[in-house]
Amino acid sequence: MKRIEVWADMVCAWAYIGKRRLEKAGFGEDVEIVWRPFQIDPMAPATAEPLEEALRDPVAEGALRACNPDLTPAENRARVSRVAAGEGLGPRWGAAWRSNTFDAHRVVALALERGGVALQDAVVERIMRAHFAEAADIGDRATLVALATEAGLEGMAEALDAGEGTAEVRSQLLRGKAVGVATSPTFVVGGTAVAGAQPPEVLEDLLRRAVPERELPDEVRLLRQAESLLEVRDPLGALQTLEPLLAGHGDDPAVRLLAARAYFGSAQLNRAKETLESLLERSPGDHYARFLLGRTLERANRHAEALPHLRLAAAMSPEPGYTDALHRVESQVP
Repeated sequence: MKRIEVWADMVCAWAYIGKRRLEKAGFGEDVEIVWRPFQIDPMAPATAEPLEEALRDPVAEGALRACNPDLTPAENRARVSRVAAGEGLGPRWGAAWRSNTFDAHRVVALALERGGVALQDAVVERIMRAHFAEAADIGDRATLVALATEAGLEGMAEALDAGEGTAEVRSQLLRGKAVGVATSPTFVVGGTAVAGAQPPEVLEDLLRRAVPERELPDEVRLLRQAESLLEVRDPLGALQTLEPLLAGHGDDPAVRLLAARAYFGSAQLNRAKETLESLLERSPGDHYARFLLGRTLERANRHAEALPHLRLAAAMSPEPGYTDALHRVESQVP
């Protein structure tokens, strides 16, 4: 069975429009649609505020402007209203609240876990309709519980209070970032993605041409995800991804080196130093670990200690980055 993953935020109007277009696409019964979390406004307050009032806040306006950089939020809302009407969404249309959607994503994730894709779709539909057509605050837990119950998902009050779904949503947010999801909605099939509320024929073409993603062992998948997060400069996300590997495979050099890179990137210099020193005890000829240890010591303003490591790294591998760091540190040491 083929799977379409829809990375979307529950407060993204284009995601709701994209849902309607997805429903019009001519997919067969061997296609399942799974909703994944994305937050366009992760800094939204835990207690919702009226949207009109929130739009006076430059942070909120910036988050909404990201939906369409070429239009002001007001112009974008007017355009979205016209498109939504054309997709049969209404008659009333328009959100009333700036809501934090983390709990909503937890409910959506739990719907998939407890009832599969059909129940998840029903929950997504109910939450989006409440936000856009009923002016409901979907950041309010009591409202979310009621909406989930209407869609057929019971027990959300206890689940939310117990923290269920939190780890899954955080993990999926990191996974989305690692695979390059940067907007809502983004439709992903295997290793192929298309962003935006695309017409049905575009989504049908995506399903036809997408190359199935190769199944990988969990350890390899997590390593690659951590590497991708480092590439997009999210070292803390990389460390979160590495947590199960450090717990179960903490002696693996590849895991420890990635952790050292993440420690370095997040300015946890003592941890980076300790990890790199332990790696070099076992593999003194690892020129990259040697270089990173020198950079760690340089960043800690311990230039005299950094110098021999950078000299060794440059001698083992004459890469420009190695020699640049060496010359920089040499100029700091009498």
